[in-house]
Amino acid sequence: MKQHFGCPIQATSNVIAGKWKVLILWHLSFASSRFSEIRSLLPGVSEKVLAAQLRELEKDGLVIRTITQTVPPRVDYRLSAAGEELIPIMRKMCDWAGIYLGVQPNFPPRSLGVSGPVRTPSELIPTEPIG
Repeated sequence: MKQHFGCPIQATSNVIAGKWKVLILWHLSFASSRFSEIRSLLPGVSEKVLAAQLRELEKDGLVIRTITQTVPPRVDYRLSAAGEELIPIMRKMCDWAGIYLGVQPNFPPRSLGVSGPVRTPSELIPTEPIG
């Protein structure tokens, strides 16, 4: 575990720090996804880096990896309960960035071919503004 100096906020930041981790968590908040589906949502990520970031998120308890014994084996990723709890916090951070930094969300839409139940953001997070 990275140094957190006894600060829970730093410890949490350490867990989600990584170029792709926040986006992986956000996309998994809508539906469970296979590796290739996640990769297609993150243009520019290499297979090696995506695999490493997913392993770290799994090790830290934010993502659950499920292997279905088929030929070929099917591997799905979904948020754990701890990962789900981060989504409202991430929504607040998104709101804050819009208000104070002028950064508006620019997420690619989910494709219709996504496996698993597709949930809309309004089903996951409160929509009231911060404050």
